Amino acid sequence: MPAQEAPRPRTDRPPGNPAAHRVALVHSFYSSRRPSGENAAVLDQAEALRAAGHDVTLVAAHTDALETERGYTLRAAVRVATGRGRSPLAELRRLGPDVVHVHNLFPNFATDWLDRWPGAVVATLHNYRPVCAAATLFRDGKTCTACPDGDRWTGLRHGCYRGRRGATLPLTWASRHGAAAHPLLRRAERLVALSERSRDLYQRFGVPPEKLALVPNFVASGSPGTGPEGRPAAPSAAAARWVYAGRLSEEKGILPLLRDWPGSEPLDVIGSGPLESACRGVAPGAVRLLGPLPRQEVTARLPRYTGLVFPSVCPESATALVCQEALAAGVPVLALAGSAAADSVRRDGTGAVYGTPGELPHALAAARERFPLLREHCRRVHAERYSARSWTAGIEAVYAQALARAAGRPAAAVAEPSW
Repeated sequence: MPAQEAPRPRTDRPPGNPAAHRVALVHSFYSSRRPSGENAAVLDQAEALRAAGHDVTLVAAHTDALETERGYTLRAAVRVATGRGRSPLAELRRLGPDVVHVHNLFPNFATDWLDRWPGAVVATLHNYRPVCAAATLFRDGKTCTACPDGDRWTGLRHGCYRGRRGATLPLTWASRHGAAAHPLLRRAERLVALSERSRDLYQRFGVPPEKLALVPNFVASGSPGTGPEGRPAAPSAAAARWVYAGRLSEEKGILPLLRDWPGSEPLDVIGSGPLESACRGVAPGAVRLLGPLPRQEVTARLPRYTGLVFPSVCPESATALVCQEALAAGVPVLALAGSAAADSVRRDGTGAVYGTPGELPHALAAARERFPLLREHCRRVHAERYSARSWTAGIEAVYAQALARAAGRPAAAVAEPSW
């Protein structure tokens, strides 16, 4: 490796914690026109790492600023297809971090810099973008794994990215050699999966199992909607309504939910998206469409509800942040089977799972009786599995293992928390 490629060595340590690391978080922020739980998770994780004594720098690219530049769309397409272009490498050399933690490179960072960085690299798999142009493994109303299973051009034929073949082509070309050859999946010492479902799928697609670590996302306790010391605020005496909070789009299952929703059950729908008009057309009279609300207002409202309804019909890569926020507020989750959220509800006993949209009325009736008894259990599960403390312990173990691998030491020497 040429001498100029090496980062500037750092011999000082972050103050206050002799075991702390210098961490660079690399993230391309999605447009603010489309609210992103991923953007929020990255900012929350940066704060959690700082609170634990780590020296954290966010190396970011912001779509909001970059997309106003002339020729942005063409440059982004070329960058995605070739892996060449804007790079965080100069900033990383200046910082000299112990660990580079990549969250998202698409579409504002290239990938070719990864092989020129000599230190430890960790990447979080927030979605299925490395193997699926749509990033969702969802097409035509059902789960689709055609591209990662070997038919690499399916996404292009169907225009899976934004419904356009031209927009899909760069992503299809970049992933044409499969998951094991993807620059980030190949280069990272450790890959953080956010759910068992995501971990198992990436392993099935060809990622070596020894690279994959399971560390779920978190939401902080003590956020709006909780009382002193993170305890959930007392529910309203009139807490009889259900709530859906999320994007109004096909993969979220919002239209089937509203079509099968019993007219006697009050429901608040929070969010916006391409199906907003269709939702207004099919919503029963007991349903209120509240539109998009700030995250703080959503979390403040959560304790007032009987339960959160999560009808996603795609194989979500993570338990949605809104589900974790519900648990922090002591609110159980009613989830449609087939998502990471439904998997966690079953495993943790934090609500109920229904198998088909047609089962919804019966599931709601049963949940209305049972959910008030689960509120304290939901809060306890959040503290054990989805709190900042549990996430920090998990990611510190991943960092230690990545550093051991980068130094050529046996990775098995570092234990990971078990979820």
